[in-house]
Amino acid sequence: MENASARNLWGDFLDTHLEFANEEAPQVGYFGDNQKDANKLAELVCKDIKKATSHSLLGLQLRNEKLPKIDDFFVVTDWAGKAKCIIRTTSVKLIPFFSIHSEHARLEGEGDKSLDYWKKAHWDYYTRELAEFGRTPRESMIIVFERFEKVFQR
Repeated sequence: MENASARNLWGDFLDTHLEFANEEAPQVGYFGDNQKDANKLAELVCKDIKKATSHSLLGLQLRNEKLPKIDDFFVVTDWAGKAKCIIRTTSVKLIPFFSIHSEHARLEGEGDKSLDYWKKAHWDYYTRELAEFGRTPRESMIIVFERFEKVFQR
């Protein structure tokens, strides 16, 4: 783990949870693709408001990233890389974009937590994400809906 802030937070977590001492070092990163969103989303996770995230399967595949799995740990940082908390994946579901419903939006905890807000914000995000690869989002694209719980915060 190259991020010293994340490494220190993970070490503090392990000090009180020795049962995870043999776990691989978790991934480290932020949610969103800009400073304003990354900082706001990290704050929502720390406040236990944001309890889920939605990846585009195509985006993960194009970046050669692994699918999240149940029990994965992740160190959430702000845009500057300062570790804010540690989360653990509790559920992963593959869902077409058109099948996302209000409960998904509520669990993500963003904006006014409405489905309309979720669809607009995520469509815009997926458009930016996929544009890097010359692709565009579609209503039928598969979303990797990941639920998580915050397990540690200083």
